[in-house]
Amino acid sequence: MKTLDKIPTGKIERASQLVKTGIKVGGNYVAYYGEKIVNPSLNRDKLNENNAEDIYDGLKNLKGSALKVAQMLSMDKSIMPQAYVEKFSLSQFSVPPLSAPLVKKTFKKYLGKYPEEIYDTFTPDAVNAASIGQVHKATKDDKTFAVKIQYPGVADSISSDLALVKPIATRMFNLRGKDSEKYFQEVENKLLEETDYTLELKQSVEVSDWCKNIENLRFPKYYPEYSSEKILTMEWIEGEHLSEFAAHNTDSVLGDKLGQALWDFYMYQMHHLKQVHADPHPGNFIIDKNGQLVAIDFGCIKQVPEEFYVPYFELAKPEVIDNPALFNEKLYELEILREDDSPKEIEYFTKIFHELLSLFTQPFHGDYFDFSDEDFFGKIAQMGEEFSKDTQLRKMNGNRGSKHFLYINRTFFGLYNLLHDLKARVHTKTFEKYII
Repeated sequence: MKTLDKIPTGKIERASQLVKTGIKVGGNYVAYYGEKIVNPSLNRDKLNENNAEDIYDGLKNLKGSALKVAQMLSMDKSIMPQAYVEKFSLSQFSVPPLSAPLVKKTFKKYLGKYPEEIYDTFTPDAVNAASIGQVHKATKDDKTFAVKIQYPGVADSISSDLALVKPIATRMFNLRGKDSEKYFQEVENKLLEETDYTLELKQSVEVSDWCKNIENLRFPKYYPEYSSEKILTMEWIEGEHLSEFAAHNTDSVLGDKLGQALWDFYMYQMHHLKQVHADPHPGNFIIDKNGQLVAIDFGCIKQVPEEFYVPYFELAKPEVIDNPALFNEKLYELEILREDDSPKEIEYFTKIFHELLSLFTQPFHGDYFDFSDEDFFGKIAQMGEEFSKDTQLRKMNGNRGSKHFLYINRTFFGLYNLLHDLKARVHTKTFEKYII
């Protein structure tokens, strides 16, 4: 794969790249509608493929928050066209890496030494490259390390990248009023946290310790002496990314075991720690040679405040969902319904959130859930498709829900998709045994 000697960091440079991408996408639409005149039965598959290719090509060299957005979108398999999911999922662990000279320069700046002065061996080529950093393999004495290096300029470009994306997102989701800013601020704050490897080191060590007793789950060891704000060194663990493993696994017992570990890990964090690993994509989980789940990358940790946690999980209870008065009360607590809503808006959003939550909370309604159930995921996909075509929804004020929904919902969408990939059947209450 081609390596990068430079990443555009200036606002004008990055905006120019995005404009070029927009022109390419515009050309794809012109070509599509031209063909459709000749062939009215033409579907959008080829258009989606071309757009996904051009958007991904435009974002992958920018790295940072621009590519992170593509990564987040790729997790939403139920709503995004398949062409986008397949192409954007590459941003999880397969993008052009930094060149060896740029890697050496980064080491010298943030650790004061070149990598060959720190480790006995260091692979000049990245073994893995994603949206914010890339990973190299290194050894010292009898230890093997995974060394994550952050791309230069990523943190500095987050605000300007989001400023470019904001007008598009505002139109797409019909966000009105000043309070829409809270959503953009939440994304910016979390992305900035992800660029702080000193914070990630602290979070990695803490979560590893807190969750060490969960069965069939392990974590790498971290090395503060070989880490800094832009470089993070941890134990190298051999294995496959979860998606790679799931693609060929035929052992349903092993799939269930890994799925149970994943479910218990997330439920323990959510219900006991009140904070959660909010980046559950396949590149952040490895299946080791002993069939254990390895959790990595704790750059994105979402705190779950009590005032959000309580009504959020009360809405997962059938007795609340089926009680109109209680259901309505929780929608106000979670800012899904607003005091300035018209009767029409109240009726509309109550109805669609009742449909959505009745389906999406099913895994919490019993002691057991089968995430291999194609019918369940088919209904989620169908609902997503209906929402995407709902013209009334696009006319409504899109400022719906607490800012905390952004990363909590992202966490559950990602978790459900990982469990579905594993075709896991899980016991939903076993995590409680780890809470002392």
